Amino acid sequence: MDMEMLKSTRHSKITGDFGEALILYWLSKHGFECARVDHTGIDLIARNPNTQEVMGISVKSRSRDSGKECEYLSIPAGDFVKAKAACDAFDCIPYFAIVIDTGKIIRCFLLTMEHLQFLFPTSVSASGWKMSLKHLIAYALDSKIMAFEMETRTTNW
Repeated sequence: MDMEMLKSTRHSKITGDFGEALILYWLSKHGFECARVDHTGIDLIARNPNTQEVMGISVKSRSRDSGKECEYLSIPAGDFVKAKAACDAFDCIPYFAIVIDTGKIIRCFLLTMEHLQFLFPTSVSASGWKMSLKHLIAYALDSKIMAFEMETRTTNW
């Protein structure tokens, strides 16, 4: 029987912390020097070992309920302004990491803020990240988007 999962009252905060830790792990595993930062606008700073580029990364994480796996992730317009200001202060390039837990697959994407805004121009209020199958295929073919996914399975509960 596939029952709807009841999430904790702090699940949104825990999801955000998990997304940041997961992106840190992924970058570290691939040789990036990286750290979590407590600064308005960005969550992580990382240095690409191949290009030496310093990245200021804003992480957006969501945990989707069953049936809502393809739901659009909204990014408020102000988040782009804050990320740019933080990156200007630290002399780094603004990036966004998107972490979406769809229940059985956790998908992670990393791209420059510039490329994100090229793909999904910011309106007065927001931009976003689309998760339809058509968009997932396009992301996989886009060399400017770094991505990985993890399959999850509860084996005993």
